[in-house]
Amino acid sequence: MAPMVTHPATTATRPLTVGFDLDMTLIDSRPGIHAAFLALSAETGVWIDADLAVTRLGPPLEQELAHWFPDEKIQEAGDRYREIYPTYAITPTLALPGAREAVTAVQELGGRAIVVTAKHEPNAQLHLAHLGIDADEVIGWLWAEGKAEALREHGASVYVGDHTADVRGAHTAEALSVAVPTGPCDEAELRAAGADVILPDLTAFPVWLRTYSRSWV
Repeated sequence: MAPMVTHPATTATRPLTVGFDLDMTLIDSRPGIHAAFLALSAETGVWIDADLAVTRLGPPLEQELAHWFPDEKIQEAGDRYREIYPTYAITPTLALPGAREAVTAVQELGGRAIVVTAKHEPNAQLHLAHLGIDADEVIGWLWAEGKAEALREHGASVYVGDHTADVRGAHTAEALSVAVPTGPCDEAELRAAGADVILPDLTAFPVWLRTYSRSWV
C-alpha cells in the first residue's frame, strides 16, 4: 500500500492558520465609513471631516472620534456610530482585489483563515457576509499588539495587514508579518516597521502562500 501523503499545511500537529486584517486589507470600507461619519455628523450636529477620516483607517474608532468630539462625548458618539453603521456602511463597501481568493487559498490548503480586526465584531461579520468572504473565524475589538491575543489563541503563523500596527501585532504573536500597501501605510513605512513580506496587494497572496506552505512543518 502506498504511504499516505499529508500536505504540509494540514499536518495534524500544526495546522496552518492565517490571520487577516479587515479594513483596507480585505475590504475597501472607505465609502461606507465616509457615509457613516456624515450620518453621525448630521445627527449630532458635530462637524466631522469624513474625507480626512477615511485616510487614516486602522486604529480603533474612538481615536478618530477624539479629533471631533470632547472626551466626555466620545463613548456616546462611538456607540451611536456603531448602531447606525449597518444602515450606511455595509452596502457601499467593496472587497479589495484578491480578497476572496486569498481567504480561499488558505482553506484550499486545508488551513484556517481568520479575521482579526479593531472593528466592532458584529459589523465586521456583516461586511464579510455581504461580500461573500467566508472566513473561519472573526475576532473584533483588537488593535496593534492586542491582536496577538487572538493570533496566539488560534495558532496563527501568518498575519496579513495594511498598517504598521498590524506588523507589530504579528510580531508580538511571533507570526510572520505579510503586509500590503493598500491602506494608509505605504511600502516604505511597512518595510521600516519590520514587515517580513510585502506584497503589492492580495492578488499576489495565493502564489506566495503556495510557496510558503511548501516549507510549512
